[in-house]
Amino acid sequence: MSESIQERTTDIVDEFDMFEDWMDKYDHIISLGKELPLIDEQHKVDDNLIKGCQSRVWLHADYDGQNVTFTADSDAIITKGIIALMVRVLSGQSPEAIVNADLSFVDEIGLKDHLSPTRANGLVSMIKQMKFYALAYQSK
Repeated sequence: MSESIQERTTDIVDEFDMFEDWMDKYDHIISLGKELPLIDEQHKVDDNLIKGCQSRVWLHADYDGQNVTFTADSDAIITKGIIALMVRVLSGQSPEAIVNADLSFVDEIGLKDHLSPTRANGLVSMIKQMKFYALAYQSK
């Protein structure tokens, strides 16, 4: 059984606690972006672009009848790291778990405080889009 969203967010909070300053945290976010499994080129279409992000972020969701799997990519390195964090937390979870996910870890690690207003809005848009996909699958 895969880890719950709560377990994944706890791991992330612990990870970010290891870094003293925000430059190290940014480096960590960038490295997460580099580890992000690449979205299939056929899914890098305008329909999969997240509205409200300053940079281009593609998000694709697959549903196997039980769990939603997300793949994503971005043309901006920090943004790619941020979407990688969200994919790590929410991918492989049930639609219900995603819709009801408590994502307060974003505040706990101080992410929103250290993003420009446009990136912070982009993060909110990413979360909304992921929950929107889950909601659509939940009603099927």
